[in-house]
Amino acid sequence: MAGKPVLYYYIGRGRMECIRWLLAAAGVEFEEKLMETSEDLEKLIKDGSLMFQQLPMVEIDGMRLVQSRAILNYIATKYDLYGKDAKERALIDMYTEGILDLTEMMLQVVTCFPDQREAKISLAKEKAKSRYLPAYEQVLKSHGQDYLVGNRLTRVDIHLLEVLLYVEELDSSLLDPFPLLKALKSRISSLPNVKKFLQPGSQRKPPYDEKIIEKAKEIFKIQPS
Repeated sequence: MAGKPVLYYYIGRGRMECIRWLLAAAGVEFEEKLMETSEDLEKLIKDGSLMFQQLPMVEIDGMRLVQSRAILNYIATKYDLYGKDAKERALIDMYTEGILDLTEMMLQVVTCFPDQREAKISLAKEKAKSRYLPAYEQVLKSHGQDYLVGNRLTRVDIHLLEVLLYVEELDSSLLDPFPLLKALKSRISSLPNVKKFLQPGSQRKPPYDEKIIEKAKEIFKIQPS
């Protein structure tokens, strides 16, 4: 398991995309083994590769890591994207949890029954505009710095950029009232490693379409929520 990290998931974004983003921002090349069928997943389970019988999984530094938060924490620590002390890490964790909450809400738009989709979209847009985006705008306003924590790039800046791009996909006007977030989006997007990941042909995954959704349901045996 030496060499490049190996990411086990499927072609969609899901809970692996933030891991792809963080590795890319750290300048780490990685390989992917993408599940094509439910049998591919079952084989990993039967081989004993998945501790909790679920993905994502990342092979890195001789370990098979599962649970996305554990994977993210390890990568952030390894590549010095996790703050300089316990206080900064606490802020990073707190801000990250909010981002993951919003990401999960938008993921439900994909996995819900079709007749629930408009309601889920409306809820995600309302919460983004009234709860989450104002909170991160206020953080930037409160200290006047270029990054959310410690005036240097950390994992939470990468996570925030990712979710801001998802928010724009949902409704590009949602960011209009938040100039500091728009500036941060532009600033982080211009970093060389991030800029490379945003280019066509990278390992960044595309927005969901019906084909990707059906593939996820087939592989993971997902029931709409």
